[in-house]
Parts: sequence; structure tokens; C-alpha cells
Amino acid sequence: MKTLMLSMTIVLLLIVPVLAGDYLDNLSSNPYDPNSTSNPYGAGSRYNSNSVTNPYGQYGSPYSSKSANNPYAADTPKLYDSQGNYRGKLSSNPYDPDSVSNPYGRYGSKYSPDSINNPYGVGSRYAPDSPNNPYGSGWKIIGDD
Repeated sequence: MKTLMLSMTIVLLLIVPVLAGDYLDNLSSNPYDPNSTSNPYGAGSRYNSNSVTNPYGQYGSPYSSKSANNPYAADTPKLYDSQGNYRGKLSSNPYDPDSVSNPYGRYGSKYSPDSINNPYGVGSRYAPDSPNNPYGSGWKIIGDD
């Protein structure tokens, strides 16, 4: 019984950081998934107020400090895979060390096993939850309040 309680506590501690922000949608190349940023009629709609594809929303505007499309923003949405692992920031800032656009960073380098840009690592188009898999679920995009 103590083992069960301990394991439940550990699971809750691992999940709580993911739930700390707003779930925006999934970074995915699947155009048929309603939660995908590639679905123009679902979560990827440019009219969705919380979409990273909305050029007038706080997460998609090129001027917002929380936007994935502002190359100077530092408070951008975070990415988490299906197991809850942190996968960097969805950001176009090439100088942010956690940005997926930093070609020398852990999450942006094409040589890093943790990078979305590595076709042989977590960015593989054959991995079931990879954002590059056209039939996959992608990674959760979590924005801070």
C-alpha cells in the first residue's frame, strides 16, 4: 500500500508542472487531428485566440512577448511530449538556449538527440508522437498565464 501511495505521489509530481500553464494545442504536422497546429479548421485556425498560428493572438503575434513567432520573445510556449518530457520552447528566438530555433542548443540542434530538428532522434517522422510525423499526435504546447 505504501508503494502504491509513493508511486501515485511521484506520478502527480511529474504531471503537475505540465498542468501549470494553459494547454494551447499540439505541435503536429497531422492536418486531420483537430488539436494539430497544421489543421486550419481546428487548433491551427488563425482565428483561434490561443493558436500559435493566429497573427493577432498573444501566442502567434510577431510583437507579443509570449509569441512563438516573435524572434525576441523569451516567455514563449513550452513543448512536452506524450510522456510529459520537456522538449524546449516553441520559439523563433535563435539565441534562447531552450528554443527549438537555436541551431546550437539542446532542443534546436540537428545533432542533438532531444531536438525536434534531428531526423534520427525525437524529431523523426516515424516516431508516433513526433511533431514531424504526418499521422502522429505531436507534442503539447503549453503557454504560461
